Amino acid sequence: MHIATMISLGAYFVLMMAIGYYAYKKSTSDVSGYMLGGRQLHPAVASLSAGASDMSGWMLMGLPGAVFVAGFSAAWIAVGLLIGAYFNYLLVAPRLRVYTEVADDAITIPDYFEKRFKDNSHFLRVLSSVVIIIFFTLYTSAGVVSGGKLFEASFGLSYEVGLFATAGVVVAYTLFGGFLAVSLTDFVQGCIMFVALVMVPIVVLFDLGGVGGMTRQLDTVDPELMNIMSGLTFAGLISSLAWGLGYFGQPHIIVRFMAIRNLGDVKTARHIGMSWMLVTVIGAVGTGLAGLAYVTAGGHDIGDPETIFIFLSEVLFHPAISGFLLAAILAAIMSTISSQLLVSSSSLTEDFYKTFLRKEASQSELVLVGRASVFAVSLVAIALAFDRSSTILTLVSNAWAGFGAAFGPIILLSLHWRRMTRAGAIAGMVTGAVTVLFWIYAPIEIAGARLSAHVYEMLPGFILALAAAVVVSLRTKPHSSEMDEGFTAMEKAMVERADQLG
Repeated sequence: MHIATMISLGAYFVLMMAIGYYAYKKSTSDVSGYMLGGRQLHPAVASLSAGASDMSGWMLMGLPGAVFVAGFSAAWIAVGLLIGAYFNYLLVAPRLRVYTEVADDAITIPDYFEKRFKDNSHFLRVLSSVVIIIFFTLYTSAGVVSGGKLFEASFGLSYEVGLFATAGVVVAYTLFGGFLAVSLTDFVQGCIMFVALVMVPIVVLFDLGGVGGMTRQLDTVDPELMNIMSGLTFAGLISSLAWGLGYFGQPHIIVRFMAIRNLGDVKTARHIGMSWMLVTVIGAVGTGLAGLAYVTAGGHDIGDPETIFIFLSEVLFHPAISGFLLAAILAAIMSTISSQLLVSSSSLTEDFYKTFLRKEASQSELVLVGRASVFAVSLVAIALAFDRSSTILTLVSNAWAGFGAAFGPIILLSLHWRRMTRAGAIAGMVTGAVTVLFWIYAPIEIAGARLSAHVYEMLPGFILALAAAVVVSLRTKPHSSEMDEGFTAMEKAMVERADQLG
């Protein structure tokens, strides 16, 4: 590896560690400060942090790789995500921000569920925590796999060394700096990703002679590559768009809404977040298409399609710039891993340790347990990532569907429907999670392919979970406090905030 590339990467690592140290010095000793940053997140930080933790290595490796293989038709996934993210800001962000504060300062999603439905049995809290731990196991391992592939493809190091190097830096700043460190590093990483996904496709297009040159080259490979409807069935289109449904149930994303400093900042965050997402998604799709044209024109063989961004970074740029672009991939990977580690840690700390083992634990003790949980979860993620048989996109799609189906309908209904009951929430959550797992792993084939090859597991999971939650809620009698107290307080708070905003 060139010395200039090493310097660029080294500077990136130092910057991340410096932010972690700054957050450590600024953080408070209470668990709310460690897990949620005291609900004082700036809208720009909240939006870019949500975007960076959302997109992960999928944005710079998974999506360009999918477009590289399938052509422009693979972009329908991105369209679904853009729609889903927009409605997440509209339907979930404002109400969740107010309700979690009104509901006795709920700082985790399981904590919110328990307080929303007045569940003194703690069953709903435990169930949602188990769902978080199961699906974040898949999600976090996807991020670590991305790091391993990056170090192997770019630096000539072993895949295993890449796993430990990636996880090591993330664990360091997450463990000490908590939510503030994760959010600030995500903000910086989001900026790096933005610049990289604008720079790479533009430079490749210039090398190919513009969009026309790229299109002509792709036509020589397959005239259908630029056709967004090429090879697309109705089921395939709906499955791609269904990715957007996942946003409503992603704990590591919606927790940013809980932490934003006030209701008025939600709109600002939406504008910033959606602008960032639109540009980066276009850049990722452009990287896949332009990369395919460049590789086929030059007769190159890159092996793994998910490394196309890495290949372009190394052959078209000065080593110092190449180091910056590789840092962008690390930024995408690390931002998601850190968010997932923190959510898993907060669930283990608040929803298991404090609830069942040490109800009277001090704030400093809970912070210590949270840090220990970050370390423990990271070890499990590294162990799982040693099996590299699945692609990044497959791992992410499975976990995304799991959260989207198990939590998405419950989050939406709990914030917008007074009649929802505790039993309905449990039924919906179990139905969503079980449907997704069945759809992925059931030994049932149609036309020689698993169910998930025909319809993305998110769609049946979300629909069945929504139906189960509504039906069971209507057939069970809620306590009056379930319907009225929480919603009345939330709606009053929202009206007051709206009045204050003029």
